Amino acid sequence: MGSSQAAGLSVVVLGGTGSLGRRVGEVFDAEGARVLTVSRAPATEVPGGRHIRLDLTREPSARLAGVLAGAGADVVVNAAGLAWGGAEEDLAAANAGLVRGLVEAVAVLERRPRLIQLGTVHEYGPAAPGTAITEGLPCAPRSAYGRTKLLGAEAVLRAARAGAVDGTVLRIANVHGPGAPRASLLGRVARHLAEAARGGPGEAALRLAPLDARRDFVDIRDVGQAVLAAATAPRPSATGAWIVNIGSGRAAPVRELVERMIALSGLDVPLVEEDRARPQSRPESLPESRPGAPGGTDWQLMDISAARRLLGWRPRYRADRSLRDQLVAAGLPPDRVSRTVRAGGGRVRSVGKGRAER
Repeated sequence: MGSSQAAGLSVVVLGGTGSLGRRVGEVFDAEGARVLTVSRAPATEVPGGRHIRLDLTREPSARLAGVLAGAGADVVVNAAGLAWGGAEEDLAAANAGLVRGLVEAVAVLERRPRLIQLGTVHEYGPAAPGTAITEGLPCAPRSAYGRTKLLGAEAVLRAARAGAVDGTVLRIANVHGPGAPRASLLGRVARHLAEAARGGPGEAALRLAPLDARRDFVDIRDVGQAVLAAATAPRPSATGAWIVNIGSGRAAPVRELVERMIALSGLDVPLVEEDRARPQSRPESLPESRPGAPGGTDWQLMDISAARRLLGWRPRYRADRSLRDQLVAAGLPPDRVSRTVRAGGGRVRSVGKGRAER
Protein backbone atom coordinates (compact mmCIF):
# COMPACT_ATOMS: atom_id res chain seq x y z
CA MET A 1 0.00 0.00 0.00
CA GLY A 2 1.62 3.20 -1.10
CA SER A 3 1.95 5.92 1.50
CA SER A 4 0.79 8.49 -1.08
CA GLN A 5 -2.74 7.30 -0.30
CA ALA A 6 -2.54 9.55 2.77
CA ALA A 7 -2.48 12.65 0.55
CA GLY A 8 -5.59 14.72 1.12
CA LEU A 9 -6.80 12.72 4.12
CA SER A 10 -8.04 14.61 7.15
CA VAL A 11 -6.05 13.25 10.09
CA VAL A 12 -6.72 14.23 13.70
CA VAL A 13 -3.91 13.40 16.14
CA LEU A 14 -4.90 13.40 19.81
CA GLY A 15 -1.92 14.13 22.02
CA GLY A 16 -0.30 15.76 19.03
CA THR A 17 2.18 17.82 21.07
CA GLY A 18 3.76 14.78 22.75
CA SER A 19 6.71 12.74 21.48
CA LEU A 20 4.77 10.12 19.52
CA GLY A 21 1.93 12.44 18.53
CA ARG A 22 4.27 15.03 17.08
CA ARG A 23 6.13 12.38 15.07
CA VAL A 24 2.88 10.94 13.74
CA GLY A 25 1.66 14.38 12.71
CA GLU A 26 4.93 15.10 10.92
CA VAL A 27 4.67 11.87 8.94
CA PHE A 28 1.13 12.56 7.75
CA ASP A 29 1.92 16.19 7.00
CA ALA A 30 4.87 15.11 4.84
CA GLU A 31 2.55 12.80 2.91
CA GLY A 32 0.14 15.61 2.07
CA ALA A 33 -2.54 14.89 4.67
CA ARG A 34 -4.47 17.69 6.39
CA VAL A 35 -3.38 17.36 10.01
CA LEU A 36 -5.17 18.71 13.07
CA THR A 37 -3.54 18.16 16.46
CA VAL A 38 -5.49 18.17 19.71
CA SER A 39 -3.97 18.31 23.19
CA ARG A 40 -4.34 20.06 26.51
CA ALA A 41 -0.94 21.71 26.01
CA PRO A 42 -0.57 24.89 23.97
CA ALA A 43 1.29 24.60 20.71
CA THR A 44 2.96 27.22 18.53
CA GLU A 45 4.53 24.93 15.96
CA VAL A 46 2.66 21.76 15.06
CA PRO A 47 2.55 19.63 11.90
CA GLY A 48 0.05 21.16 9.50
CA GLY A 49 -0.20 24.31 11.61
CA ARG A 50 -3.67 23.50 12.98
CA HIS A 51 -4.12 22.87 16.69
CA ILE A 52 -6.98 22.80 19.19
CA ARG A 53 -6.26 23.04 22.89
CA LEU A 54 -8.59 20.65 24.67
CA ASP A 55 -8.29 18.59 27.85
CA LEU A 56 -9.81 15.32 26.69
CA THR A 57 -9.94 13.90 30.23
CA ARG A 58 -12.41 16.62 31.24
CA GLU A 59 -14.46 17.39 28.14
CA PRO A 60 -17.61 15.36 27.30
CA SER A 61 -17.43 13.01 24.33
CA ALA A 62 -19.91 15.21 22.47
CA ARG A 63 -17.35 18.02 22.39
CA LEU A 64 -14.76 15.74 20.82
CA ALA A 65 -17.35 14.39 18.37
CA GLY A 66 -17.94 17.97 17.27
CA VAL A 67 -14.22 18.52 16.71
CA LEU A 68 -13.92 15.33 14.64
CA ALA A 69 -17.02 16.13 12.60
CA GLY A 70 -15.83 19.68 12.00
CA ALA A 71 -12.48 18.39 10.76
CA GLY A 72 -14.16 15.83 8.49
CA ALA A 73 -11.79 13.28 10.00
CA ASP A 74 -10.82 10.31 7.86
CA VAL A 75 -8.30 9.04 10.43
CA VAL A 76 -8.06 9.60 14.18
CA VAL A 77 -4.83 8.66 15.94
CA ASN A 78 -4.86 8.55 19.72
CA ALA A 79 -1.35 9.33 20.96
CA ALA A 80 -2.66 10.92 24.16
CA GLY A 81 -2.08 9.40 27.57
CA LEU A 82 0.03 9.45 30.69
CA ALA A 83 3.13 7.37 31.31
CA TRP A 84 5.23 9.14 33.94
CA GLY A 85 3.97 10.62 37.16
CA GLY A 86 0.53 10.74 38.66
CA ALA A 87 -1.48 8.39 40.80
CA GLU A 88 -3.28 5.39 39.37
CA GLU A 89 -6.51 7.38 39.08
CA ASP A 90 -4.67 9.92 36.92
CA LEU A 91 -3.34 7.13 34.72
CA ALA A 92 -6.83 5.64 34.51
CA ALA A 93 -8.33 8.95 33.41
CA ALA A 94 -5.68 9.59 30.73
CA ASN A 95 -5.18 6.04 29.44
CA ALA A 96 -8.63 4.49 29.82
CA GLY A 97 -11.33 7.10 30.49
CA LEU A 98 -10.11 9.31 27.65
CA VAL A 99 -10.22 6.37 25.24
CA ARG A 100 -13.75 5.39 26.25
CA GLY A 101 -14.85 8.95 25.52
CA LEU A 102 -13.06 8.83 22.18
CA VAL A 103 -14.82 5.61 21.21
CA GLU A 104 -18.17 7.17 22.08
CA ALA A 105 -17.33 10.23 20.00
CA VAL A 106 -16.31 8.23 16.94
CA ALA A 107 -19.29 5.87 17.17
CA VAL A 108 -21.85 8.67 16.82
CA LEU A 109 -20.30 10.23 13.73
CA GLU A 110 -22.27 9.87 10.53
CA ARG A 111 -19.04 9.38 8.63
CA ARG A 112 -16.83 7.21 10.81
CA PRO A 113 -13.06 7.63 10.57
CA ARG A 114 -10.49 4.93 11.06
CA LEU A 115 -9.40 4.91 14.70
CA ILE A 116 -5.81 4.01 15.59
CA GLN A 117 -5.01 3.56 19.27
CA LEU A 118 -1.32 3.75 20.18
CA GLY A 119 -0.89 1.08 22.82
CA THR A 120 2.18 -0.39 24.45
CA VAL A 121 4.09 -3.62 24.87
CA HIS A 122 3.53 -3.17 28.61
CA GLU A 123 -0.10 -4.18 28.15
CA TYR A 124 1.11 -7.77 27.86
CA GLY A 125 2.98 -7.96 31.14
CA PRO A 126 5.88 -10.36 31.76
CA ALA A 127 6.92 -12.87 29.11
CA ALA A 128 9.05 -15.96 29.53
CA PRO A 129 12.70 -15.38 28.53
CA GLY A 130 13.43 -16.62 25.04
CA THR A 131 9.83 -16.35 23.83
CA ALA A 132 8.36 -13.93 21.30
CA ILE A 133 5.34 -11.87 22.32
CA THR A 134 2.52 -12.44 19.84
CA GLU A 135 -0.74 -10.56 19.61
CA GLY A 136 -2.52 -13.63 20.97
CA LEU A 137 -0.61 -13.69 24.24
CA PRO A 138 -3.02 -13.27 27.20
CA CYS A 139 -2.45 -9.86 28.77
CA ALA A 140 -1.49 -9.74 32.44
CA PRO A 141 0.14 -6.35 33.11
CA ARG A 142 1.50 -5.81 36.60
CA SER A 143 1.85 -2.04 36.61
CA ALA A 144 -0.70 0.75 36.76
CA TYR A 145 0.55 2.02 33.41
CA GLY A 146 0.15 -1.35 31.71
CA ARG A 147 -3.24 -1.99 33.31
CA THR A 148 -4.71 1.37 32.34
CA LYS A 149 -3.35 1.22 28.79
CA LEU A 150 -4.90 -2.23 28.43
CA LEU A 151 -8.28 -0.87 29.54
CA GLY A 152 -8.05 1.75 26.82
CA ALA A 153 -7.12 -0.81 24.18
CA GLU A 154 -10.00 -3.06 25.23
CA ALA A 155 -12.46 -0.19 24.82
CA VAL A 156 -11.37 0.23 21.19
CA LEU A 157 -11.40 -3.50 20.48
CA ARG A 158 -14.87 -4.06 21.99
CA ALA A 159 -16.33 -1.26 19.91
CA ALA A 160 -14.60 -2.51 16.77
CA ARG A 161 -15.82 -6.07 17.26
CA ALA A 162 -19.35 -4.75 17.76
CA GLY A 163 -19.12 -2.85 14.48
CA ALA A 164 -19.24 0.58 16.12
CA VAL A 165 -15.78 1.71 14.93
CA ASP A 166 -13.07 0.76 12.46
CA GLY A 167 -10.39 0.26 15.10
CA THR A 168 -6.75 -0.77 15.23
CA VAL A 169 -4.54 -1.07 18.31
CA LEU A 170 -0.82 -0.78 17.69
CA ARG A 171 1.12 -2.21 20.64
CA ILE A 172 4.42 -0.37 20.51
CA ALA A 173 7.76 -1.47 21.94
CA ASN A 174 10.07 0.82 23.90
CA VAL A 175 10.90 3.82 21.75
CA HIS A 176 14.26 5.42 20.99
CA GLY A 177 15.62 7.77 18.36
CA PRO A 178 15.33 11.56 17.86
CA GLY A 179 12.29 12.95 19.61
CA ALA A 180 11.81 9.90 21.84
CA PRO A 181 10.46 10.71 25.32
CA ARG A 182 12.97 12.63 27.42
CA ALA A 183 11.86 10.86 30.59
CA SER A 184 12.52 7.37 29.23
CA LEU A 185 15.66 5.44 30.12
CA LEU A 186 17.56 6.27 26.94
CA GLY A 187 16.12 9.78 26.97
CA ARG A 188 17.62 10.33 30.39
CA VAL A 189 20.96 8.88 29.25
CA ALA A 190 21.03 11.17 26.20
CA ARG A 191 20.25 14.26 28.30
CA HIS A 192 22.95 13.36 30.83
CA LEU A 193 25.55 12.96 28.09
CA ALA A 194 24.51 16.20 26.40
CA GLU A 195 24.89 18.05 29.70
CA ALA A 196 28.30 16.45 30.26
CA ALA A 197 29.40 17.49 26.76
CA ARG A 198 28.48 21.08 27.55
CA GLY A 199 30.50 20.95 30.76
CA GLY A 200 27.40 21.33 32.91
CA PRO A 201 27.48 21.40 36.70
CA GLY A 202 25.82 18.02 37.16
CA GLU A 203 27.49 14.85 38.42
CA ALA A 204 29.74 13.18 35.85
CA ALA A 205 28.67 9.63 36.71
CA LEU A 206 25.54 8.25 35.08
CA ARG A 207 23.56 6.52 37.83
CA LEU A 208 20.87 4.05 36.83
CA ALA A 209 19.02 1.11 38.26
CA PRO A 210 20.44 -2.33 37.33
CA LEU A 211 20.46 -2.83 33.56
CA ASP A 212 20.07 -6.61 33.41
CA ALA A 213 17.00 -6.73 31.19
CA ARG A 214 16.65 -7.41 27.49
CA ARG A 215 14.06 -5.25 25.76
CA ASP A 216 12.56 -4.65 22.35
CA PHE A 217 13.30 -1.10 21.14
CA VAL A 218 11.97 0.53 17.99
CA ASP A 219 12.91 3.86 16.42
CA ILE A 220 10.27 6.56 16.81
CA ARG A 221 10.51 7.26 13.07
CA ASP A 222 9.59 3.65 12.36
CA VAL A 223 6.59 4.04 14.67
CA GLY A 224 5.43 7.01 12.61
CA GLN A 225 5.60 4.93 9.45
CA ALA A 226 3.70 2.10 11.14
CA VAL A 227 0.85 4.47 12.00
CA LEU A 228 0.81 5.72 8.41
CA ALA A 229 0.61 2.12 7.18
CA ALA A 230 -2.22 1.34 9.60
CA ALA A 231 -4.14 4.37 8.35
CA THR A 232 -3.92 3.39 4.69
CA ALA A 233 -3.92 -0.43 4.80
CA PRO A 234 -6.93 -2.10 3.17
CA ARG A 235 -9.47 -3.72 5.49
CA PRO A 236 -11.67 -6.72 4.73
CA SER A 237 -14.78 -4.79 5.82
CA ALA A 238 -15.89 -1.34 6.86
CA THR A 239 -15.42 -2.26 10.51
CA GLY A 240 -13.13 -4.67 12.28
CA ALA A 241 -10.56 -5.02 15.02
CA TRP A 242 -6.84 -5.41 14.60
CA ILE A 243 -4.10 -5.71 17.21
CA VAL A 244 -0.65 -5.29 15.68
CA ASN A 245 2.75 -5.38 17.39
CA ILE A 246 5.22 -2.67 16.39
CA GLY A 247 8.81 -3.33 17.44
CA SER A 248 12.20 -4.44 16.20
CA GLY A 249 11.70 -8.16 16.77
CA ARG A 250 14.89 -8.21 18.82
CA ALA A 251 15.49 -8.42 22.58
CA ALA A 252 18.34 -5.95 23.00
CA PRO A 253 20.48 -6.07 26.16
CA VAL A 254 19.68 -2.78 27.90
CA ARG A 255 23.15 -2.42 29.38
CA GLU A 256 24.72 -2.73 25.92
CA LEU A 257 22.45 0.01 24.55
CA VAL A 258 23.40 2.37 27.37
CA GLU A 259 27.11 1.60 27.02
CA ARG A 260 26.91 2.06 23.27
CA MET A 261 25.26 5.46 23.69
CA ILE A 262 28.08 6.50 26.03
CA ALA A 263 30.64 5.26 23.52
CA LEU A 264 29.00 7.12 20.66
CA SER A 265 29.12 10.33 22.70
CA GLY A 266 32.91 10.16 22.88
CA LEU A 267 32.78 11.04 26.59
CA ASP A 268 34.52 9.36 29.51
CA VAL A 269 31.43 8.92 31.69
CA PRO A 270 31.28 6.35 34.51
CA LEU A 271 28.17 4.17 34.42
CA VAL A 272 27.00 3.29 37.92
CA GLU A 273 24.30 0.68 38.38
CA GLU A 274 22.89 1.35 41.81
CA ASP A 275 21.51 -1.19 44.23
CA ARG A 276 17.86 -2.06 43.57
CA ALA A 277 16.89 -1.28 47.13
CA ARG A 278 18.22 2.27 46.94
CA PRO A 279 15.48 4.84 46.23
CA GLN A 280 15.79 6.63 42.90
CA SER A 281 15.49 10.41 42.96
CA ARG A 282 14.15 10.34 39.42
CA PRO A 283 12.63 7.50 37.40
CA GLU A 284 14.90 6.48 34.55
CA SER A 285 12.12 4.72 32.69
CA LEU A 286 8.57 3.54 33.03
CA PRO A 287 8.08 1.88 36.42
CA GLU A 288 7.30 -1.51 34.91
CA SER A 289 10.18 -1.24 32.47
CA ARG A 290 12.87 -0.64 35.06
CA PRO A 291 15.17 -3.63 34.85
CA GLY A 292 14.71 -5.68 37.99
CA ALA A 293 11.80 -3.62 39.31
CA PRO A 294 9.03 -5.44 41.20
CA GLY A 295 6.47 -6.54 38.67
CA GLY A 296 8.86 -5.57 35.92
CA THR A 297 9.45 -7.21 32.58
CA ASP A 298 13.02 -8.37 32.19
CA TRP A 299 12.45 -9.90 28.74
CA GLN A 300 10.66 -8.33 25.79
CA LEU A 301 10.80 -9.53 22.21
CA MET A 302 7.85 -8.71 19.99
CA ASP A 303 6.71 -10.91 17.15
CA ILE A 304 6.20 -8.38 14.34
CA SER A 305 5.16 -10.79 11.59
CA ALA A 306 1.55 -9.49 11.67
CA ALA A 307 2.80 -5.96 10.95
CA ARG A 308 4.58 -7.23 7.85
CA ARG A 309 1.58 -9.27 6.74
CA LEU A 310 -1.25 -6.81 7.46
CA LEU A 311 0.45 -3.44 7.09
CA GLY A 312 3.41 -4.13 4.83
CA TRP A 313 5.58 -2.56 7.54
CA ARG A 314 8.99 -3.43 8.90
CA PRO A 315 11.50 -1.44 10.97
CA ARG A 316 14.21 0.29 8.96
CA TYR A 317 16.42 2.06 11.50
CA ARG A 318 19.28 0.17 13.11
CA ALA A 319 20.00 0.70 16.79
CA ASP A 320 23.29 2.56 16.23
CA ARG A 321 21.60 5.09 13.98
CA SER A 322 18.77 5.56 16.47
CA LEU A 323 21.16 6.08 19.40
CA ARG A 324 23.36 8.47 17.44
CA ASP A 325 20.42 10.57 16.23
CA GLN A 326 18.94 10.64 19.72
CA LEU A 327 22.21 12.02 21.08
CA VAL A 328 22.25 14.76 18.44
CA ALA A 329 18.61 15.62 19.17
CA ALA A 330 19.49 15.88 22.87
CA GLY A 331 22.14 18.50 22.09
CA LEU A 332 25.42 16.75 21.34
CA PRO A 333 27.24 18.34 18.38
CA PRO A 334 26.60 16.22 15.27
CA ASP A 335 30.23 16.36 14.16
CA ARG A 336 31.37 15.02 17.52
CA VAL A 337 28.94 12.10 17.45
CA SER A 338 29.70 11.23 13.84
CA ARG A 339 33.47 11.33 14.53
CA THR A 340 33.11 8.93 17.42
CA VAL A 341 31.07 6.56 15.26
CA ARG A 342 33.92 6.37 12.76
CA ALA A 343 36.58 6.20 15.45
CA GLY A 344 34.80 3.53 17.46
CA GLY A 345 33.39 5.68 20.25
CA GLY A 346 34.44 6.81 23.67
CA ARG A 347 35.40 4.97 26.80
CA VAL A 348 32.86 3.23 29.03
CA ARG A 349 33.61 2.67 32.70
CA SER A 350 30.95 0.48 34.27
CA VAL A 351 31.07 0.31 38.03
CA GLY A 352 28.78 -1.13 40.68
CA LYS A 353 27.37 -4.61 41.25
CA GLY A 354 30.92 -5.91 41.27
CA ARG A 355 31.50 -5.16 37.59
CA ALA A 356 34.99 -4.09 36.58
CA GLU A 357 35.78 -0.93 34.69
CA ARG A 358 36.96 -1.25 31.14
